[in-house]
Amino acid sequence: MKKVLILANSTVGLYSFRNELVLELVKKYDTTACVPDDTNEEILKSEGLKIIKTPINRRGMNPIQDIGLFFNYMKILKEIKPDVVLTYTIKPNVYGGFVCGLKKIPFLVNVTGLGAALENPGIVQKVAILLYKIGLSKADTVFVQNTSNQAFVEGKRMAKVKTTLLPGSGVNTEKFTTLSWPDTNEFVFISRIMKEKGIEEYLACAKTIKEEQPETVFHVVGPYEENYGNIIKEYHDAGIINYHGSVKDVRPYLEKVKCIVHPSYNEGMSNVCLEAAASGRAIITSDCPGCRETVQDGVTGFAVPRQDKEQVIEAVRKFLSMSPKEQKQMGDAGREYVVNNFDRNIVIRAYMDRIDKLTE
Repeated sequence: MKKVLILANSTVGLYSFRNELVLELVKKYDTTACVPDDTNEEILKSEGLKIIKTPINRRGMNPIQDIGLFFNYMKILKEIKPDVVLTYTIKPNVYGGFVCGLKKIPFLVNVTGLGAALENPGIVQKVAILLYKIGLSKADTVFVQNTSNQAFVEGKRMAKVKTTLLPGSGVNTEKFTTLSWPDTNEFVFISRIMKEKGIEEYLACAKTIKEEQPETVFHVVGPYEENYGNIIKEYHDAGIINYHGSVKDVRPYLEKVKCIVHPSYNEGMSNVCLEAAASGRAIITSDCPGCRETVQDGVTGFAVPRQDKEQVIEAVRKFLSMSPKEQKQMGDAGREYVVNNFDRNIVIRAYMDRIDKLTE
């Protein structure tokens, strides 16, 4: 049996956004994943995926740790001898891609988003572009998740092959189906709790709207990534938000609400917006790469300027001013839009077709 190796920075993303691909891979290939955590390890193993723990400092730029990651990947590829490698997120793309190039192993890269290091001009951006050029220089396929990222990668000549555009990670439209429509006006923020995901804009919105319309409910779902613990507790205790912590299944929380608010600063493609829209929920999100693609402004929700608290508040006010029928029409239109354009099977077919050709 041919071997496939996956290099990723989390079992959370691997299970939540790529599990259907994993299920297809383990049917046909001896498949192993290198990940740093064990959050979804047992369920992934039960599906037939082998797991190798590989520490990654996802957000830091410690050269000693990154060199350690490079040598870890060298050792793992030498032991497993994969026929094809799949890489996701910046460090696996860069260091995994570099090792695959040295060992002449075919590999498929997925640029899941540019992130602050690449989006903001300066020395950090220049270093990140250089690292990406090294990591992607021998890639067989480079997948990107939105046209803005595609233009950046190609414009900076970060890859030698022409990029292939995917609809993000896609969404499982059979798992995320239209939910019953609630009577109350409730909103939810679902994400890692960190500045770049727009938590400050959401909290400001919740505070303002609760003062104007106290019956409106604002939920927050997700784990902490930065020092927001005390702030979230303060807002929760004050009744401004309902904080639910980290959850394995977001559907019960989507069922409570009419609309998701996701004022993120950048994404590859916002999975939470796609999942919410597939569930028949309206979307309020940022007019930025990876978010704007998930919403049809004025039809399935509203796109607001990035890092603009007042415009997030105004979009929520506008949604609340709509009749229940008009609100539901937005949610229904979002479901139709996602089913037609972002079904996860599109992504699975793209991967399997390429992997099958490389392993013939």
